[in-house]
Amino acid sequence: MSDKLTHFDQDGKAIMVDVGDKAITKREAFAAGEVRMKPETLQQILDSKIEKGDVLSVARLAGIMGAKQTSSLIPLCHPLPITAVEVDFDTNLEQGIVRIGALAKVNGQTGIEMEALTAVSIAALTIYDMCKAIDKEMEIGQIRLLKKSGGRSGTFERK
Repeated sequence: MSDKLTHFDQDGKAIMVDVGDKAITKREAFAAGEVRMKPETLQQILDSKIEKGDVLSVARLAGIMGAKQTSSLIPLCHPLPITAVEVDFDTNLEQGIVRIGALAKVNGQTGIEMEALTAVSIAALTIYDMCKAIDKEMEIGQIRLLKKSGGRSGTFERK
């Protein structure tokens, strides 16, 4: 794989990469992140006691919607015909952690990593927004690509 940056022309101006000659392949990406909060806050989420509503259901929908808007949010991302987005949560009440995982799929000419990362980010921001009135010390972090497959560069899996 080349280390050459492809989002700049010979004069150093930002460009959207031309992927028109690339083969259409099945591509998938899985990203993760987390929101850390007071255990009492997480307990209120799990007990459906947050005034704004069902936090994890709303965050799941927000993550899916965010993935679909990635090319509108990230300037040089291509709009993709996404075939699937899944957003799931795992909680650790003792530590006050909501772990977020997002899987995005496409049959396309360019990768779908940014859509998976955006889904995680937007889901995390939604959790924060819905709970900020009761916990101003929440932290969003550890957003990262865990796995991607398809395309010229093949499979990547974080160790």
